[in-house]
Amino acid sequence: MGNSKNAVTSFLAPFPSIIFYLTFLHHLKTETSSLSALWLWCSNHPIILANIFFFFNVNILFWVIGTIQSSHWMIDLYWTVIPVLLVHYYGTHPYGFSNQWRSTIVILLTWIWSIRLTHSYFRREKWQWGAKEDWRFCDMRPQYGKHWWWASFFAVYVSQQVFLIGICLPMYAIHSVEKTWGMWDVLATLVCLSGIVIAYNADTQLNEFVTRNNTLQQLGSPAIPTLETGLWRYSRHPNYFGEQLWWWGLALFGWNVGHGWTFVGALVNTLTLAYVTILVERRMLKQEKRANAYKMYQKTTSVWIPWFKLSPTEATKDKTT
Repeated sequence: MGNSKNAVTSFLAPFPSIIFYLTFLHHLKTETSSLSALWLWCSNHPIILANIFFFFNVNILFWVIGTIQSSHWMIDLYWTVIPVLLVHYYGTHPYGFSNQWRSTIVILLTWIWSIRLTHSYFRREKWQWGAKEDWRFCDMRPQYGKHWWWASFFAVYVSQQVFLIGICLPMYAIHSVEKTWGMWDVLATLVCLSGIVIAYNADTQLNEFVTRNNTLQQLGSPAIPTLETGLWRYSRHPNYFGEQLWWWGLALFGWNVGHGWTFVGALVNTLTLAYVTILVERRMLKQEKRANAYKMYQKTTSVWIPWFKLSPTEATKDKTT
C-alpha cells in the first residue's frame, strides 16, 4: 500500500508547476495583442521563473511531504526527472530557439541520461517507491536532532536547487542562442554519450557485485570485500566519473553557443561530488570486514579517472619512496 501511495505522490508532485506553465503558454497564444503583467514577466525572466517553480514546488511541497512521511526520499528520485522537466521548459519557452539540431539532440540525450539514472535508482531500491531515503540524510538526522524538521529544508532541498538549476544552465544557453551545429557540438555529444555509457556499466557491475555478495551471505559464505573487476578495476568510482562526463559534456554545449559561464554548475557539482566521494570512502573504511581490503584498493586504484592499476608491491613502494 505504501509503495502505491508513494508512486501516486511522485507522479502528482510536479503538477502545480506544470499546470501553471501550461496556463502561461495558453495565455501567450490567446492574448496575442497584449499580455497581462504576470505573463509578460514570465516571458522575460525564464531562469528566475524556473527558480520560483523549484522553490515552491520542490523545496516547499517536497519538504512538507518528506516531513509528514519522516523520509526525504523523493528528492533523490526527482534528481532523474527535474533535468528533463527543465530542458523541455527551456525548449518550449516563447523566447527560446527550439527549431535547431542542438535543441533536439540535447533533449534526446537528457531523456537517455534520465532513463539510465531512473533505472539505476529503482534497481538499487529493489523497484520500490520511497523504500528509504539517501544515507547522507539518514546520517544528518541524528546530528541535527530536534532541529532536523526545519534544517532539512535547507540541507536537503535548498541546496538541491543550487545544484540542479546550476548544472542545467547549459539547457537555457542552447535555447537562448541560434547558432549552426558544429564540430564542438559533435564532441559535446560524444562526451555526454560516453558519460552515460560508463555510468550505466559501472552501476550495472556494482549491482551485480552487491547481488552476488547477498547470495554468498545467504549461503553462509564470506562476502567479497571490494569490487575490483570491470571498470572498478581502473577506478574506485567509475559511476561518478561517468556522471561527471555527462554534465561537463552538457557544459560544452553551453560554451559552444557563447555561454561559457554555464560551466559553473558542472564545477560546483564536481566539487560537491568530490566531497561525497570522501564521505563514501570514510563509510567504507568504517566497515570492519572490508576496511583492510579497501585501504589496499585505495593505494592501487585511481579515485575517479580510470587508470592503470598498481600492484600491491608498487603501491607499497610508492608510499615508502
